[in-house]
Amino acid sequence: MVSTLKLTKIQIPNSDSDVISLDASNGNITVPKSVTFNGTLGGTSITVQGEGTATTNLQQGLAKSWCRWESIGTASVLDSFNHSSMTDNGTGDQTITIASAMANTTYAHVGMAGGSSTNLATIQQQQGTTAHQATTTAQRYETVYANGSVYDWNSINAGLLGDLA
Repeated sequence: MVSTLKLTKIQIPNSDSDVISLDASNGNITVPKSVTFNGTLGGTSITVQGEGTATTNLQQGLAKSWCRWESIGTASVLDSFNHSSMTDNGTGDQTITIASAMANTTYAHVGMAGGSSTNLATIQQQQGTTAHQATTTAQRYETVYANGSVYDWNSINAGLLGDLA
């Protein structure tokens, strides 16, 4: 038998303040304490209130993929999310393959690379040549010393922000 329960508040037993409020006019659910969700939380948009009154769209605020790898010796992925492989194109030059494609090639990149406290390193996304252009499923990076010469590092990290396809 299927039933419908219509209500506007759920109150925790033995508490006057722990009330979950439901607002049918806008679909908002107000919860006074932290919540753990198990399963799927649906909808096209989830807005989360942070400090004070500031809010953020949860889907837009998450990294869609990230990868940590090393390129000294045989390059290898140490840990990752939403990556299927990595290709070592030569010294300081690797391509990471994105498992679930990005929606377009204008996604944002964040990253860093390094080896020791005395070495300054950078990770860069090359543009201008077809071989280095970002695609929705792959991104090629170079890791270099501060003077611009390519080098293999033992800690390279990159994250991608944007929309998934």
